[in-house]
Amino acid sequence: MKRSILAALALAAGFAAYAQPYPSKPVRVVVSTVPGPLDTFARMVLDKMSTALKQPFVVENKPGAGGNIAADMVAKSPADGYTLLFAIDTTFTVNPSIYKTLPFDPAKDFAAISVPVTYGQLLAVHASVPANSVKELVALAKQKKLTYASGGNGTPSHLSGAYFLAAAGIDMTHVPYKGTGQSVIDVVAGQVDSIFAVTTGVLPHVKSGKLRALGISSAKRSALAPEVPTIAESYPGFEAAFAYAFMAPAGTSVDIVHALNREVLNALAQPDVQEKNRTFDYVATGLNPSQSAAWLKENRERWAQVIKRAGIMAE
Repeated sequence: MKRSILAALALAAGFAAYAQPYPSKPVRVVVSTVPGPLDTFARMVLDKMSTALKQPFVVENKPGAGGNIAADMVAKSPADGYTLLFAIDTTFTVNPSIYKTLPFDPAKDFAAISVPVTYGQLLAVHASVPANSVKELVALAKQKKLTYASGGNGTPSHLSGAYFLAAAGIDMTHVPYKGTGQSVIDVVAGQVDSIFAVTTGVLPHVKSGKLRALGISSAKRSALAPEVPTIAESYPGFEAAFAYAFMAPAGTSVDIVHALNREVLNALAQPDVQEKNRTFDYVATGLNPSQSAAWLKENRERWAQVIKRAGIMAE
């Protein structure tokens, strides 16, 4: 009997030595874009997590195909918590509707860690456009042909524009660009009438008088431009919100997923991160893993309807 007890204790000790606390080595985080807003946000949060968990979170940028390349790489990685994904939510909410096929299943191949922040789009027109409100722009669009710019087919700026046209019952000519930067430049130059873009991208031009802000696409007014009404104030129920998504391969331990979610929430609660998010016009969600998965599912269904109605396909 004594011998069997000693053997059991030795076996238990062996398992304890093997089951190291997570993370016990560097964590690889694939970011689905080139350095830019998402990359900046991801590194800010991951830096806090590295400090708290005492392991490096190493960023690897893998842009391309609307985030599909990075997502496919992570979906096919071991579900051990050591390869994670930071992506724009559209990889999971929009791409299923605009790409004929995807190399991964956005609902089944991932475990949602967090949808940490959301952000809206600001509807702005060139100063020469005789419209001082959303309603006036709609009335004008019914009288003459107007144009709206976007960063490309299926981008948040395009989706917000298409959704707005459907909600208002109007038509405008879509002018897509290869990136939001040039699209904003051409609206500022008066070559295109209007645009939906992130608040920080157009607000300086609004303050200079070159553009006029008419509405915010998110459900609540922007902290950076509280004087600008939401589009929902004119068209109740309108909401075009976008987000970042922090994901792990499906099958990753629930304990690891929840531990990572807690550290994201802790990072977002720190004063310096809160201030940076305010300047980026991001709104922290406070969502846990299951709520994050539900947010992605709800928005995947919402955008599927908009995309079908507008006939949007990836370039």
